[in-house]
Amino acid sequence: MQEILNAATLGSIYLLFALGMALAWGTIGILNFAHGATFVFSVLVAYMMTRDGSLPLPVILVVAMAAGAALSVATQLLVFQQIVDRSKNQRSTELRIIIGGIGVSAILIAFAQRVTASSPFGFNTSYSASQIRIAGVHLSTTALIILIAALGIGVGLTRWLKKSRQGLALRAIGVDAEVSEGMGVNRNGLALGTMAMAGALAGLAGVLLTLQLGAIAPESGDPLLIKAFAIIVLGGLGSMGGAVLGAYILAAAETLLIHLHFGTWVDAVSFGLIFLVLLLRPQGLFGRKEVRRT
Repeated sequence: MQEILNAATLGSIYLLFALGMALAWGTIGILNFAHGATFVFSVLVAYMMTRDGSLPLPVILVVAMAAGAALSVATQLLVFQQIVDRSKNQRSTELRIIIGGIGVSAILIAFAQRVTASSPFGFNTSYSASQIRIAGVHLSTTALIILIAALGIGVGLTRWLKKSRQGLALRAIGVDAEVSEGMGVNRNGLALGTMAMAGALAGLAGVLLTLQLGAIAPESGDPLLIKAFAIIVLGGLGSMGGAVLGAYILAAAETLLIHLHFGTWVDAVSFGLIFLVLLLRPQGLFGRKEVRRT
């Protein structure tokens, strides 16, 4: 039971990080490789604000989520939207967006390394975790917050995309952006809102992971990018429910390997799942098959 709880906590951390990336990629077609740097930069802002004293956890969450949302919107306006406006076809657009995201990530990570002298950093908060023991299983209040936040946001975001008017518009953009715009969907406005939401989720994930570990490094977002990519491919592009399931499947597989003393193979699981899914079911567990019109 303790191992199951550990896997659920790890899966919740992966899910909080991956949801923003999955939302942007599955709806507006932005594969944001700066998402990991946004995750780190949000915590860096909280770190800089708490150098002279501690702040309550809710305040830190608001600050980090606002910083992540603002940075993602700026990236969309100054980088991704400029690329979309200047590209001639979809293939070149996707490639340039990936390169642009990598460039933004490199700049932000270099800034974080400069501020922190490439050392792990965290933030000062008045919050202190306590332990809960249920039927011999240990659960920290931090892990409980992570579990509730991940499942609540994952389920809520899935329902919002399916039931709300804005969610329907976003899904329509994911299917056919040109037809959606012709029917009155404001793609640019929705893109900014989507990127703001993705950045806020990155900030939330950054604070909760830092709270769980005590500190993160400027490069901590890079490994999570691979995990998120594996989760999205496994669950299926455009499926929030698939991302939820994919996060917990990946975490369960990694936890099982560690339990069996194969910890050095943990990172290979992410790549292995990507290769396996792309070979056997390219659309993922819950993704739809791509339809191209001539």
